[in-house]
Amino acid sequence: MNTFKFSVCVFCGSRYGDKKTFELAAEETGKMLAKNKWRLVYGAGDIGLMGALANGCQNNGGNTFGVIPKHLLQEEVGKTDLSTFIITESMHERKKLMFTNCNAIVTLPGGVGSLDEFFEILTWTQLGISTKPLYLLNIDGYWDLVIQLIDQMVNQGFAEGSLLNKFTIINSVAELETNLLNIFS
Repeated sequence: MNTFKFSVCVFCGSRYGDKKTFELAAEETGKMLAKNKWRLVYGAGDIGLMGALANGCQNNGGNTFGVIPKHLLQEEVGKTDLSTFIITESMHERKKLMFTNCNAIVTLPGGVGSLDEFFEILTWTQLGISTKPLYLLNIDGYWDLVIQLIDQMVNQGFAEGSLLNKFTIINSVAELETNLLNIFS
């Protein structure tokens, strides 16, 4: 197991989605984190993109920190062979532990859970609660409609234009790696 200097929290789906590119991006993200000796912090699932992400990291000698609420142990198939595996009582505890144990946050494609996690951190950033870099990994345009929604919030006066500067849209794992190298060096 490698030692790590920085940790990256990754939110993503417990399903694969309908494009193989989503799974490949999750696996590549895990490999990239391991290569750079950055610890993966994630939701401790062993299915869908979560499983691909963790396996990509573990299979390349990476350090993994997983947090799962007890009510999802069966549904998300808790991945107990992680470097660190924590079971919480609630989703709120899970998100808090993931947030406090990372230096940057990335959201890959996922469902409403991933959307909730992204928007919670975006809200914290807008309110000044978080200053951690927040990335939206927009593989094959998956998050395009969310980006349009945020633009609409700004354009129709429900958010300041500065909201658009509170997160970075990334279109590839290579671009994500470049951005993380810039902030971690």
